[in-house]
This record gives sequence, C-alpha cells and structure tokens, in this order.
Amino acid sequence: MHRTLIVARMDRADAVDVAQTFADSDSTDLPHMVGVSRRTLFAFHGLYFHLVEAEQDIGSRLYSARTHPLYKDINTRLTKYMLPFDPDWKEPRDAMAIPFYSWSPEEGPVITEPTGPSMGSAK
Repeated sequence: MHRTLIVARMDRADAVDVAQTFADSDSTDLPHMVGVSRRTLFAFHGLYFHLVEAEQDIGSRLYSARTHPLYKDINTRLTKYMLPFDPDWKEPRDAMAIPFYSWSPEEGPVITEPTGPSMGSAK
C-alpha cells in the first residue's frame, strides 16, 4: 500500500463543501485513472490533510491526469477553498508530505532520510 499525504490551508467551515467536491469527483473515473483506492480528508487548526492510499505511487499517473477535464474540474472547484501551506508552492508535489518513518508488523520499523521539496526546516 502506498500513501500520499497532501497538506494545505483550509477554513474548517469549508470542510463540508470540500468533502462534497471530492464526493462528486470520486463518483467519476478520475480516482481509477490515478489509481486511488482510498481517500481520507482531515481538518486541523486551519490545515487540510488529504491522505491518498493506492496500490502503487500515484505521482506519475497524477501528473498525467492534470490535463484531463475531470482533474481540471476538481482542481478549479477546490481553489476557492484551499491555500497552499507553503507560500513558494509551484506544483502539487510541493504540497505532498515526505514520509520518514513507517512501521508494520510485516516489515517492522522503516526509517528513511526525508528529502524533497517539502522538507523545509522547523523553527
């Protein structure tokens, strides 16, 4: 199972509208095109967390879908509710959290070096 966590800013009052936007999109072929098998949205103190679960990394399929009308529709609809967490945001990859630890009974602990565009320093 592959997981992608997307982080943005969102007013909690918009959560139902954001959820409905995803419900509308998830009833189309878009999740299947990208390879999404499960989606969970979270709101926390003005932040939005979007956990996408898939059988494999969705990165390349997500980028391929960016020109599709279904992707453009949900992206356009979400722009009125979302603000990038990082003011230097340029593309969706800039909103994806970088995992650095996981654990499962089958694999045990897995520690990886966090690298990528989302790894600014904590101050």
